[in-house]
Amino acid sequence: MSSSQLLVTLDRDSPVPLQQQLCDQISGSVRTGRLRPGDPVPPSRELAHQLRVSRTVVTRAYELLRANGVLTSRRGSGTRVSGALTEAPPPGRRATRAHLRPEPPLPTDAGSPLWKPWEPPPMHRSDGTYDFRHGTPALASFPVTRWRQSLAEAVSRADAVALGYGPAEGSPSLRTQITALLRRSRALDATRENTVVTSGATQAMDILVRLLVDPDDVVVIEDPSHTVLRQIFGYSRAAVVPVPVDEEGLRVDEIECRVRAHGLDPARVRLVYVTPSHQFPTGFIMSDRRRRALLRWAREHAATVLEDDYHNEFTFAEERLPSLAADPQGADVVYVGSFSKTLFPSLRIGYAVLPPHLVRPFLGVKWITDRLTPTLTQEALAEFISSGAYARHIGRMDRLYRQRRARLLESLYEHFGAGVRISGTAAGLHVLVTLGGAPDADEAEIVRAAAARDVRVYPASGYYVARPPTEPTYLIGYAALPTARITEGVALLAAAVREVTAR
Repeated sequence: MSSSQLLVTLDRDSPVPLQQQLCDQISGSVRTGRLRPGDPVPPSRELAHQLRVSRTVVTRAYELLRANGVLTSRRGSGTRVSGALTEAPPPGRRATRAHLRPEPPLPTDAGSPLWKPWEPPPMHRSDGTYDFRHGTPALASFPVTRWRQSLAEAVSRADAVALGYGPAEGSPSLRTQITALLRRSRALDATRENTVVTSGATQAMDILVRLLVDPDDVVVIEDPSHTVLRQIFGYSRAAVVPVPVDEEGLRVDEIECRVRAHGLDPARVRLVYVTPSHQFPTGFIMSDRRRRALLRWAREHAATVLEDDYHNEFTFAEERLPSLAADPQGADVVYVGSFSKTLFPSLRIGYAVLPPHLVRPFLGVKWITDRLTPTLTQEALAEFISSGAYARHIGRMDRLYRQRRARLLESLYEHFGAGVRISGTAAGLHVLVTLGGAPDADEAEIVRAAAARDVRVYPASGYYVARPPTEPTYLIGYAALPTARITEGVALLAAAVREVTAR
């Protein structure tokens, strides 16, 4: 394909910004194989003339695509599709619709604005980079020796029953330990019979969508929100409607007007997904007033609330609200959690606390899809919790994360001053950082300038369906970085920002 044959159609009536439309269409051409690794794209001036847009629209789109690894530029050879991308499908094979195609995250994607997996690749960097990736706990501080004892204990006790197909709902001993944890930490008086062990929280959400949502139904999600859950819900063929959040959490009073704005009936809302204890990615904690409004709305509309309590163990606020499921006020609330952030992601053990009428159908889907979550690992985790090792580990991590969080906040204010805005400091293992002192700086340019200094930061704009931040905003995780490296990394990030703004 020559550079002059790039087919792009922009919708000027769409609420999606033109530069984002251009990003989506170019990356979509890469995914479907119309653009291959090494293919050139038109010079920015030429494409701007072709599309009748300002050159800034094209240059910013190209910068975003370069920052996300889709395009690459070299002096003398122009801008081309990156050779590092996954092999494109062979020509002639029609791709399925993007939102119906579950696959590992790519740097960016085409189609619906709901489908923007801007997640960094799930890998651990062993090099010297200052990686402020969110979602990674302090794995270097995990008590491996003590965990090995729990595994050995589980294996030594294993009999023929333990080595066979266990119950789909999970190990009775682990479910007992989970319910005890939830009673203490979340005021949730769950019964063992209503608690199901899953292969991570993601499986629980996937099963719920299969169970509750038909093709003509509506799923309400928060905006901004995690890209993975957008993929799960988008795969259901239901309509996914984003509703904005503010400092109090999901704007419940906007659910109906947002659903109607999509040409849909609010009576068809079957599922409302929320992260009330630490909204992703803003970090806002849902207020008590908003919680009551949500439960009332769900009860009146016969909708199920899916409460994702992904950071429930790490809360730094003085007052801690109980889970929604602790007092559902007559609404159906499914509580979902996991051990990925408290222990380690590859454990892949999550759980769901279900209303009684959902337990049997939920187990029916789980039995069909994977039979059971690995039994010996469940038994090892149950022993790890019952022995007190889990509580000791959480206590150590709480102290460690408080130190690292404090150092991050101090460093950000030290280098960026009053111009920086930070949300999400009350809970979780990341904060949302807006560089208000650099309003004209380009988000992707800062990412590249930081990467040149071995600092990895991750733009937040991809998590927003509507109204992305107008200033450079990043999701900054701190859990896996020692305090000294946090200090060094923020100083290098500040130098990168100064370089970009000086241009």
